[in-house]
Amino acid sequence: MDRGQPGSKMHVLSDANGLPLLVGISAGNTHGSEGLKPMVTGHRTRHDPQRLHADKAYDRPGLRRWLRGKRIGVRSARKGIESSER
Repeated sequence: MDRGQPGSKMHVLSDANGLPLLVGISAGNTHGSEGLKPMVTGHRTRHDPQRLHADKAYDRPGLRRWLRGKRIGVRSARKGIESSER
């Protein structure tokens, strides 16, 4: 849970240039990382993504394993290690 926030959250999957490829919406009281799997599985192109850049909310061992299984590299800020200003 993400502190019981009302409303909704927007998830955006974009390419390396910032062009939005896929947009999703989830409930505001769910953790942001729960939107990752539907976004990645919903993205269909000729080329599979090679790398994912994300914020600290996506620093979860289960998500990292899942992405490695799909041969997608992960570059996300790590909790307690990297500053959120980077």
